This record gives sequence, structure tokens and C-alpha cells, in this order.
Amino acid sequence: MFRSAVADWYEVPTGSMKPTIEEGDRILTDKMAYDLRIPFTHVSLLRLAEPQTGDIIVFDSKVADNRLIKRVIGTPGDIVSLQNNELTINGEKVSYSTLNESIRWLDKTEHLKGHAHTIRLTKSAASLVQFPATPIAADHYLVMGDNRDNSADSRVIGLIPRDELLGRAERVIVSLDYDDYYLPRSDRFLKRLE
Repeated sequence: MFRSAVADWYEVPTGSMKPTIEEGDRILTDKMAYDLRIPFTHVSLLRLAEPQTGDIIVFDSKVADNRLIKRVIGTPGDIVSLQNNELTINGEKVSYSTLNESIRWLDKTEHLKGHAHTIRLTKSAASLVQFPATPIAADHYLVMGDNRDNSADSRVIGLIPRDELLGRAERVIVSLDYDDYYLPRSDRFLKRLE
């Protein structure tokens, strides 16, 4: 009952949230961050809070037919656009600063409504680098993966209805390196997600 209504863990199978979240991370999800729910259901008894821009959420996507983890970019009432992999929210361009660069990717800090986090962009041509100004409807959220060019997010599955939310991702509990015989990545244990 605890896992169905209070807190749960989610195993991350893909790199869509790199560099914030790695494949093999087990994420602690606060299931009471937004709603008080009837255990074993998605039925909300009481709304406790609303997801904020920059929150990392876990949700059951009906469109993707899968449980996903993404970052909230747009909340109800916002107008969001993406041009050349740079966001504009309500007419204000989001600021970026370069962190790291490799042959294949570029890591940047994205400053999103007072919340800074790292995103990853590939240097090869990407097909999802833009979308027109999109108004966010009531009880819906625009979400994106931090690994912007390798994420099936709202650019693919559309806006996320609030009733699909499971909770807010809080921290990495444990992490196993899929590329190194599932050895533990102890430097990621109990890492707070930002």
C-alpha cells in the first residue's frame, strides 16, 4: 500500500533524461507531491500541489503505453515554443550556457524560470529541434527529456494530462551501470535530482 499511494521507485531504462538521470538509475518518486490518492488506483481524493516548471515527473502515458520520466517545461496557461533547440516560454527566451563539449554532444545549463539544470544536445542533425508556439491547456503539461535530441516527449506524445501523473522524482536511490556488467555506480547513490 505504501508504494501505491506514498512513495515508489522507478527503474530508468533509457537515456532520455541524460545527463541528469542515467540508464540503470532507480528513482525515488514522491507519490504525494501532487495528490492524495486512493491506494492501488489513479483516483485523486485531494490535490495537494501543482507540478511546477522544472519538476521531474513520473507519469503513465496512455499515448506511449508506458511509464515515463520527463521534466516539466510548460504548465497550464503557458505558451511554449522551441526554435533551434532553444525554448521560449510566454514570449521570454530561456537562457543557456555551455558546460561540456565532446565529439558527439554538447551539455548546456538551461535556466528555466529560476531553475537551472543540465541538458544534452547531439551535434548531428536532429529532427525535433523546433515546434511552434503551443498554448498549454488546463490540467495539461508540456514535458521534455533533458537529452533533448534523444527523447520521445511532448514533441512526440503530445501534452500530458494531469490525471496521468504518478508523482515527482526526488532522488536516485541506487544506480547500476548497464554498460559495465551492472556494477553499482556508488557516486550516484542517494543523489538529489535537480
